[in-house]
Amino acid sequence: MATLDLHEQEQVDAIKAWWKENGKWLVAALLLAACGFAAVRGWHIWQANQSREAAKLYAGVVQQVASNDPKRVGDAALAVVDKFGSSAYAPRAQLLAAQVSIQAKDTDHAKIQLQWVIDHATEEGLQSVARLKLASLLLDEKKYADALGLLNAKHPESFDGLYADLKGDVLFAEGKPDEARAAYKVALDKTDEKSMYRNLIQMKLDSLGGVK
Repeated sequence: MATLDLHEQEQVDAIKAWWKENGKWLVAALLLAACGFAAVRGWHIWQANQSREAAKLYAGVVQQVASNDPKRVGDAALAVVDKFGSSAYAPRAQLLAAQVSIQAKDTDHAKIQLQWVIDHATEEGLQSVARLKLASLLLDEKKYADALGLLNAKHPESFDGLYADLKGDVLFAEGKPDEARAAYKVALDKTDEKSMYRNLIQMKLDSLGGVK
């Protein structure tokens, strides 16, 4: 083995001293990095498993819808909410449950289910659908101010026609025909010309004397 000169020996001694002082921290950092990579990978696997489980529970909600039993559907939806409330399946399950509740004239449960979607859904489209349904229920209960509050909330442009039309219904029921006419005009302008829905809006507008 070749003999090291004084300068080389000093370098070796310096490296040994540095390793003695910092080596354990370097090893720890490498271990942490490896664990971090494993944790990220594990997180993605966990998320995939969670998504599959949520999808299974949501499929159960869809199956229960055929029963038209609001309690069975509601319980199935709550199972999704309890276990996977932050998933995309939870608000969809609650919307399905709300629709069955509405059909069964169980408006109290329907309002709770719709409000949950409004408060917890992260997708504006789902929130907008829930607001429309809830506003319609409030209209039936003659809670006009509450219904208008929902309809005045921010929503995607694609919902402008539906929101304006229901707003017209609320204003008309409230005894404000001029404001209702203006809302129906907006609804007509915001609805696709090829949509059959325009005919219904036009009929409402005509019943109030048309556009003025």
